[in-house]
Amino acid sequence: MEFKDKVIVITGATGGIGAEAAKKFTEEGAKLALLDLDAGKLQSLAASLGLNEERCSLFVCDVRDEEKLKNCILKIKEKFSRIDIFCNNAGVEGSVVPIHLTNKEDLDFVLDVNVKGAYFGLKHVLPIMYEQKAGVIVNTASVAGHIGSPGLAPYIASKHALIGLTKTAALEAAEHGVRVNAVCPGPVDNNMMRNIEKKASSDAPEAVKEGFAATIPFLRYATNEEVADLILFYASERSKYITGTSLRIDGGMAAK
Repeated sequence: MEFKDKVIVITGATGGIGAEAAKKFTEEGAKLALLDLDAGKLQSLAASLGLNEERCSLFVCDVRDEEKLKNCILKIKEKFSRIDIFCNNAGVEGSVVPIHLTNKEDLDFVLDVNVKGAYFGLKHVLPIMYEQKAGVIVNTASVAGHIGSPGLAPYIASKHALIGLTKTAALEAAEHGVRVNAVCPGPVDNNMMRNIEKKASSDAPEAVKEGFAATIPFLRYATNEEVADLILFYASERSKYITGTSLRIDGGMAAK
């Protein structure tokens, strides 16, 4: 098993992509630290994966709270002695409204989670990996970091920012033997897209889904499993010479 006894940290662990990545790492024999906002969902995820306390730690944590996130990361290091792979995955979509109707609270919320939260994760995981002289970070960005999309300006801005963070972190980390990359999914068939569809049109979310799917050459959304497979590739030795990249997994959506 490729990841046997590797220590994997996943933020946003109970969401579609995070939970599927946790499942795949578990099947590969890894030890997991799972962070999210809901204790019940974290416990349910760990139970569904058959993880015991020896192989898993659960943390209720809002990534916007730098001090709490830092303390969680230190506790993970204390328990497992290292962090091999950090899936910097927590994210929110925000409202679906044009720029001139966006309120400050929603802009702050999206940027605080998607940019600052990811930044805080990098800030406090990287020193542990530097000390180890090894480690892999996979940021969950989005095809939104490569394109524009009407009504989703805060989300688009946040994912462009995360791709820039990925490049900078990779340049800083290379001399320490640490790799940093980003996965950039297009629409994924999970709760985040259900939320976007409903926010775009509460009366006709299925029509919104059909409209999004029509922009994708494969004419369908990605699955959580397909995105998780890319995360595991980035985390593996098969990508040991890859760093500073942001790979789209979007069915060709942004190739047009």
